[in-house]
Parts: sequence; structure tokens; C-alpha cells
Amino acid sequence: MEISGVIESGAGKGAYFTQVDWVVKQCEIKLDMTLFPGTLNVKVDDRTVHQLGEFLRVADIELIPDDPSFCAARIKKVTVNGIAAAVVLPSEDVRIHDNRTIELIASCSLKKRLSLNDGDTVTIAG
Repeated sequence: MEISGVIESGAGKGAYFTQVDWVVKQCEIKLDMTLFPGTLNVKVDDRTVHQLGEFLRVADIELIPDDPSFCAARIKKVTVNGIAAAVVLPSEDVRIHDNRTIELIASCSLKKRLSLNDGDTVTIAG
């Protein structure tokens, strides 16, 4: 299944999340991925937003915090324009984006690797 959307700037909190020790360790073990410090935010477009619920329904892994002040997050492995990545699905009580904006993690800066800017369209397959 594929969805598409437009890259948008985030709140800058992804860099913190991707550098938390237990997140880094679990992504290395469970995703075989050394995280780039940051996330890519994609607002799913009108053509595929109706598929978003089904697309995200099944997660591949769960990141479980070792500190009770953090929440767990489900992770779905995907590709973004053919590059390996993953969608981070935090619990609803800590989401900072609307329901049609997703955050992606990867081992590289997806923007730089794919020569993308805010407003550009990407395809997410999973």
C-alpha cells in the first residue's frame, strides 16, 4: 500500500526523540537502524488520506521506554521514495501533529538524501 503527502516543517522535537538512549538502542536492535537526529514530517494528501488508517493499522515493532516518564511508540517500517524509513506512531496523549501528519525516522536525512524541501511530495510505501 502507498500513501503520498507533502513535506512540512515540524516543531523541532524529533531531534530530541531520536537521540534518547533507549530509543537509539531499540531502533538499532529492532530496526537495524542508526537514527539520524530528527524526523521528517509529511502531511498526507487528500488523494490518499482515506487510506491512512488502514496503512497505519499494523505496526511492526513497539519502542518500550525504560523510563516511566516517556510513553511507548509503535513503529511501522516503510520506504520514502525508495529509501528505508519508519513511521513513528506515538500515543495520542503526546501527539503534537494533526491526524493526517506523520513523522518518519531514518538512518539519514531524508530531505538531503532525496534533495527535497518543504512543500515537495513524497510517496510512502509500507
